[in-house]
Amino acid sequence: MRLATSNMFDASIANLQRRQQKLQETQGQLTSGKRIAQASDDPTGAARAERALVSIGRVDANQRALEASRNSMILSESALGDAGELMQQMREAMMAAGNASYSDSERAGLANKIAGLRDQLLTIANRSDGAGGFLFGGQGSGTPPFLDQNGGVTFTGVGGSIQTGNMDNFALTIDGDQAWQQARSGNGSFVTGPNGNTAGASTPPKGWIDSGRVTNPGLLTGNNYNIVISGTAPAQTIAVTNTDTGAAVPLDGNPTGTFTPGKGISFDGMAMTISGKPVDGDQFSIKPSSNDLKVFDVLDKAVAELRAPLRGQAEISQSNSNRIRDLDAVMSNLQNVRSQVGERMNNLDGTETRMAALKQYNKSEQSAAEDLDMTQGISDFQNQQTGYDTALKTYAMVQRMTLFQYINV
Repeated sequence: MRLATSNMFDASIANLQRRQQKLQETQGQLTSGKRIAQASDDPTGAARAERALVSIGRVDANQRALEASRNSMILSESALGDAGELMQQMREAMMAAGNASYSDSERAGLANKIAGLRDQLLTIANRSDGAGGFLFGGQGSGTPPFLDQNGGVTFTGVGGSIQTGNMDNFALTIDGDQAWQQARSGNGSFVTGPNGNTAGASTPPKGWIDSGRVTNPGLLTGNNYNIVISGTAPAQTIAVTNTDTGAAVPLDGNPTGTFTPGKGISFDGMAMTISGKPVDGDQFSIKPSSNDLKVFDVLDKAVAELRAPLRGQAEISQSNSNRIRDLDAVMSNLQNVRSQVGERMNNLDGTETRMAALKQYNKSEQSAAEDLDMTQGISDFQNQQTGYDTALKTYAMVQRMTLFQYINV
């Protein structure tokens, strides 16, 4: 095999160029800290890094949605807390209104106080989220969701809640209809109230019935009942009729149906107490509860009743008992919604921790795929630098080994 001098020179130059290119690549990696500058450097590693980068972008988008939801939930929880404080003040006013020594003008003064607090509460129900929407607008409302008009306050928003639309579906609003207009009426199972007197449907009874309680949930029928007091004290009797079936209902432990004001009566898993001085023909009704008790309807009714003059003590006691019962129901519903908001905030905290861990994992994956091992990189660079230096010296020695040099000598 014949080798010319030019072949040796070409081979040496090609070797120098390869070493110089490799040294330059390593220097670039050390400068950027990346092992992969373009996909052709390592297609598998580049694909792995790209998958990690896409996942990081998805986590970042979810974190932005989470922050938007968190801000909304913080504002909503604060609004519900403010509402609870106002409701408590109104309940205290209703408790005071039950004082038998109060005059009509004093009760009217308490009614004015409740009316003022009610207007503040309406402002809270229409509170803005600071971004052009409303905290209790449900699925969207361009105007305040609660409209105060002659017939009372109505909800003009859309029921439900706006969601962020990502995989976790974070809530951005609260369902105002559920929070303010869907409390459970009565004691949550049934609703008690006066039903007139057989002497005239508009005649209020001389006694009053409390909100009642459940003694045995398994015996509840969900039917309507009518209670009638007959006779003259102290020899009065009580009769209960299931108005849905028309059947007489026996009283627990009271087969004769004797009645004594202030003593509890029970039947079909329910118990209640009729107090005061009921007269012959006084009637009371029991109806199943429903999810239609509205905050502002309760307050408007309380104000109207407190302003009504010339009411008897039985009517005042019955009215106050019913309104306090209804206030407790709507307050409980608002508190339940506030608890749900708090639970959402806890879930957001947990999700944020999970997202942070996922983002850190993907950053580690991206780093493992494309980042340079600096220790190994510096070692490779030094080895390549030494090799390049040796190649330069070798070439310098070889290029002098020509026939012309020997001829000149």
